[in-house]
Amino acid sequence: MQYATTDPGGEELSLAERAYRAVRDQLVMLEIRPGAPINEEHLAQSLGVGRTPVREALKRLQYERLITTYPRRGTFATDVNITDLAHISEVRLELEPLAAAQAARRATAADRSVLMAVRRELESVDPLRSGTTDLMHLDLRVHRAVYAAAHNPYLEDTLVRHDNLATRIWCLFIDRLSDMAGHVEEHGPLIEAIVDGEPEKAAQLARSHVEDFERAIRGAI
Repeated sequence: MQYATTDPGGEELSLAERAYRAVRDQLVMLEIRPGAPINEEHLAQSLGVGRTPVREALKRLQYERLITTYPRRGTFATDVNITDLAHISEVRLELEPLAAAQAARRATAADRSVLMAVRRELESVDPLRSGTTDLMHLDLRVHRAVYAAAHNPYLEDTLVRHDNLATRIWCLFIDRLSDMAGHVEEHGPLIEAIVDGEPEKAAQLARSHVEDFERAIRGAI
């Protein structure tokens, strides 16, 4: 697998940032399974970087509750606990609408270009052909583009972390969920509201999306 060396804005990423993003997404998508041991040396070899960037990345991932270190036992991917869903949703129900509204107010021409590019991808989704992994990555890209367009780094950081945790829960129950493509395609009207500069509509759509997500997960349990 190839990992990006630049961010969507075209800036060169540090080795630590590259390692962080690569390992983060493996943890979020459950490619590194919950409870699996984390080996610095193996990660460094697989990513083609030294152990120091990996060690820096793991410090961030521990803060974000994606990995856990136990004295004398080692470091492991955190378990996915369904009881966390209520806490995560509580945060997202307040902050997702805020981010969407601020994105509608603050999105630059570059932000709108990124959002519309993702919108075109949503329009081309074929429910019969699109694999779950591709849909999940597309969902993450939509969320991260919206958070970035809000131009509040503290809000963006908080929402990325909570969206990552929510996505892990989603991955855990993916085989029991129906109409996954429809859930991802819900983002289309949200993107349009942001691009058209409609903060109230964007906030309402964002809140409905989080509510639908929690309802779908609880229905699958």
